[in-house]
Amino acid sequence: MSKDDFSREEFADRHRRVRARMAEMGIELLIVIHPTNIQYLIGTRTKSYQEFQCLLFPLDPASPMIVEMRLAEVAEYQDLSLADHAYGWGGREPGDPIEVLRRIMEKHGYLKRRIGLEVPYYYLGVHDHAKLRALFPEAVEATSLIERLKFVKSPAEIAYIRKAAGIVEKAMHVGLEQIREGVAECELAGTIYGSLLSQGGDSPASPMNIVTGERACYPHGAPTDRRMKKGDAVNVEFGGAYRRYCVTIGRQLSIGKPSARHQEIYDVVREACDACIDKMRSGVRAVDAHNAAKKVIADAGYDEYRLHTTGYGIAPGYPPSWGESIHMFGDSEYVLEAGMMLSVEPPIYIHAERLGVRLIDDVLITEKGPEILTPYLRDLTVC
Repeated sequence: MSKDDFSREEFADRHRRVRARMAEMGIELLIVIHPTNIQYLIGTRTKSYQEFQCLLFPLDPASPMIVEMRLAEVAEYQDLSLADHAYGWGGREPGDPIEVLRRIMEKHGYLKRRIGLEVPYYYLGVHDHAKLRALFPEAVEATSLIERLKFVKSPAEIAYIRKAAGIVEKAMHVGLEQIREGVAECELAGTIYGSLLSQGGDSPASPMNIVTGERACYPHGAPTDRRMKKGDAVNVEFGGAYRRYCVTIGRQLSIGKPSARHQEIYDVVREACDACIDKMRSGVRAVDAHNAAKKVIADAGYDEYRLHTTGYGIAPGYPPSWGESIHMFGDSEYVLEAGMMLSVEPPIYIHAERLGVRLIDDVLITEKGPEILTPYLRDLTVC
């Protein structure tokens, strides 16, 4: 994403809504750490998330938006973001990014403002966090402030999501055409990655999962040099992105006719997915959609093998994840709204049988009901 990916009016609306929430929480300056939130407010999709970076986002619109990142990314932020100032740290010589941040804030008169601090699960090291807490001992916890405002996607964001969905479906089609006896998992992965990127997609935010044969019981198995054999169960799962807006997909296949057991488990998973999707309507609690899928699997006697969440929000993604904190899970407090996008993926994995099944689709909540963004080939496919 860059500052040109959305209109100035859309960025202005984001700023207005974030500042309204800051005012409610008594925050005068928000220290934004998560790369998707920085992208949301000022554009740009640089790799600077690998080291400490932050955006200083002020409550006062007349005050400058300031971004700090490693020195190598300053030019990219200057060219592609809406930041008023971009400061680098380290690079030519080692540097302490928190000490650089202190000096930046002192220079711009930000040290005495009431601070809100994001503490994302990734992207902030424990030592830097300790230094930030020492520097701002009274900072307000603000990790979810921006993310909750981002759950509902704008029409412009949905357009990028639809573009990503098209890229993902074509990549899956290209990959499935290659599946046959003798093909290695890593060869299949290379074909899919090539399709994602050659279509103009971004590098995926999370590694691809491909498991075959005796490895089919692994929910997140990375592709290996194992070659497919007749009778293998095959699961292919990956995500693609456009302007960092992600769409994920997972499909279940068989090399030759599937075993009766494979078909039986697939049918249960497919029914669970469909039951979940049918519940995914505006105003419905996320936990109700989860419970619909859970009931199907439990009634079939497989609840102990349901080893993964039913689904979760999908966001602009940066390594290592594309997920949002909204989950369709037993303790979810969220209510679904039109404009939200979530994955649906309740699985069954039975280690003792070396068998597992997961079907993954992304669903957009609309005013008319749920829309499957990845309808391509949802049946158990025989190759």
